[in-house]
Amino acid sequence: MKRNVIIAIAIIAVCFLLFVGLVTLACLISLPAARAEKVAVINLNGSISEDGQSSPFVQPGITPRYVHKQLERARKDPQVKAIVLKVDSPGGAVGASQEIAGEVKRTKKPIVVCMGDMAASGGYYISAPADKIVAKPGTLTGSIGVISQVADLSGLYEKLGIKLQTIKSGKHKDMFQRQLTAEEKEIMQAMCDELYDQFIKEVAKDRKLPKTKVRKIATGELYTGVEAKKLGLIDELGDYQKAIDLATKLGKAKKPVVEEYAPRTIWETLFGLSSQLQRVIFAKTFGKDYLLLRDLQNVFLLPKYRTY
Repeated sequence: MKRNVIIAIAIIAVCFLLFVGLVTLACLISLPAARAEKVAVINLNGSISEDGQSSPFVQPGITPRYVHKQLERARKDPQVKAIVLKVDSPGGAVGASQEIAGEVKRTKKPIVVCMGDMAASGGYYISAPADKIVAKPGTLTGSIGVISQVADLSGLYEKLGIKLQTIKSGKHKDMFQRQLTAEEKEIMQAMCDELYDQFIKEVAKDRKLPKTKVRKIATGELYTGVEAKKLGLIDELGDYQKAIDLATKLGKAKKPVVEEYAPRTIWETLFGLSSQLQRVIFAKTFGKDYLLLRDLQNVFLLPKYRTY
C-alpha cells in the first residue's frame, strides 16, 4: 500500500515537471515572436460617416470611433514600428473626415496609406496627413471638392400622404424640407466654399504644396494614380507590398511581422446585423417608400467630401 502511494506521488511529480517544462518551452518559443517588431495594417473600407449608419447609397464603413480605436491599439503597442492604412473610400461626411484626419496627425508612428480602387474626396482627405501615400496606377483619387444636394421631396411626401405643417422661429429653419430660395442657395454656396477652402488648406499643408497649385487641381475631378503622382497628391505607385516595404523602412524595422487588425469585433458585427434587421422591420412596418425617404434625408442633408 505504501509502495503504491509512493509510485503515485512519483508519477504525479513527473507529470507536473513535464507540464512545467512544456509551459516553459512554449514561453521560450513564443518569446521572440512576442518581441518581434510589427507593421500594423488597418483596413478602412466604405463611406465615411459619424455613426456608420447604412443606406442603399452609403455603405457602413469608416467612422472616427473605429479609426481611433484601431490607431490607439497600434499607438500603445511598443512592437508596432509603423502603420499601413488600406483606404478604399469614395469619401463622406465633412466633420467625420476631419476628425479622422486629426487622428492620423496625432499618431507619432510612421503611417503609410495604401490606396485601393478609390480613395477620393473624403477618402483623400483622411489619406493626405500620412507620411507617405502609395497608390496603384489605376487607383482613382483626388476629387478635392465639396458637394451639397438638397432633395425636393414634395412628390414623395404627396405619394405617402404626408402633409407638413411647419412652425418655425427662424426663416431658414425648414430650408432642407423644401425647395431652396435664391437667398438660401447663396447661403449653401457660401457654406460649401468655406468647407472647400478648408479642404484646400489642409491638403496644401499635409502634402507641402502651394495653395495656388492645390486650388488649381481641386476641381472635384478624379485622377488616376499615375496622374496623382505627377501632381504631387501621392508619393509612390505600387501595391500592398510596396506600402509594407515603405512602412518598414520608415519605421526602421528589421523583418517585421505584418499584423492585420480585424476589421470588426464580434460586437460591431452584431450591431451591423441589428441595424440591417432594423431596416427590414421599418420596411415591413412603414413600407419601402418611407425607408427611401429616411435615406434621402440622411444622404442629401449636409455638404460632403464625397464622390457621387
